[in-house]
Amino acid sequence: MMDKKVGVGLIGSQFVSSIHADALKWVHDAEVLAVMSPSAGHAEAFAKAHGIPHHFDALDGILAMPEIDMLVIGAPNHVHCEITLAAAKAGKHIVVEKPLCLNMAEADLMIDACRKAGVKLMYAEELCFTPKYVRLKGLLDEGALGRPVLLKQSEKHDGPHSAHFWDVERSGGGVAMDMGCHAVQFFRWMNGNNPIKSVYAQLSTDVHKDKTKGDDNAIIILEFENGVTAMAEESWSKPGGMDDRAEVHGTEGLAYADVLQGNSIQTYSKKGVGYAVEKAGNTVGWSYTMYEENWNYGFPQEFEHFVDCVKNDREPMVSGEDGRAVLEVIFAA
Repeated sequence: MMDKKVGVGLIGSQFVSSIHADALKWVHDAEVLAVMSPSAGHAEAFAKAHGIPHHFDALDGILAMPEIDMLVIGAPNHVHCEITLAAAKAGKHIVVEKPLCLNMAEADLMIDACRKAGVKLMYAEELCFTPKYVRLKGLLDEGALGRPVLLKQSEKHDGPHSAHFWDVERSGGGVAMDMGCHAVQFFRWMNGNNPIKSVYAQLSTDVHKDKTKGDDNAIIILEFENGVTAMAEESWSKPGGMDDRAEVHGTEGLAYADVLQGNSIQTYSKKGVGYAVEKAGNTVGWSYTMYEENWNYGFPQEFEHFVDCVKNDREPMVSGEDGRAVLEVIFAA
C-alpha cells in the first residue's frame, strides 16, 4: 500500500486525454504530474490548460520521472503496444485506452511484459463504471430480471474526433473496432465473463467512403455458452450527438438504460448551444444538453478504481486480459 497519492502521467494531448485529465481531478488519491505528446507544442499547451506541472515531447522523459506510478495511454492505437512495453520496463503501472492494441500478438506481448515486470495492465472500458449500466447490472445480478436471455448495446455518433481513427493502418479497423469493443466488454461484464462460442457481424461503409476504408456501420451478434445472445449496433453515421443505450431481456423481466437521454436537459435554441453533448454538431433548434457528462459516462469512477488498484495493490475489474478477449471477438467478427 502506498502512503502517498498515486503519481499519474498522461500519454496524449487530444480529446480522450482531456477526458482522462478531467476524470482524474475527481480522484482524491491521484495527482497528475506530467503529460507527454510528440507533437510540437501540444504537451506544453495541454499542461498549461490542465494545470499539470511537467510536459514532455518524448517518452523517455516521462518514464524517467520516479514520482510517476501510473501511466494513462491515450495515444493512437498503433502505438499502444510500443508504449506499454517501454512503460512496463520502466516499472510503471499502465491504463490503456480501448482498443488494447492492433492484434493478438501485440496483446500477448503487452500482457506478458506487464506480468514479468510486476506492474498492473488496466483496460479503460468505462461502460463497466457508467452509473446507469452499473445499476442495470445490479438488477440482473439480484435476479429481478430472471435469467438473462438477450443483451443489447448500441453506441452511435457521426464519427471520431481524431484523424488516426479514420486510417485503418493506425486504428486497426472501423467502427466495429472503435466502438464494438465497448459493447463486447459490456456483454462479457454483464454475463459474468461466460465464454463466447460464436460471433457474427454485418459491416458496411455507407457514409464515410471518402474518409476511411473501414466500416462506419456494424451489427455484431454474439452467442455465449450459457445460451445468452448479445447484439451490438455501432455507427459513425448518426448526426446530432452521441447515443449510448442498452437493454437486458430476462426470463422474469426486462430493463432499458439510455446513458444520455435520461440525464439531459431538453433544450430549444434559435442560436444554438455552446456545448450540448459529445459530437452534437449543429445545436440550432432542439438538442439535449448534458450536465456532468464525464461522470455520467463513468470516467471518474473508472479512474478512482484504477488508482485504488495501484495504491492498494488490488486486482483491476477490467484488465489487459479483458482487452485481449475483446480483440479476439472483434477479429472473429
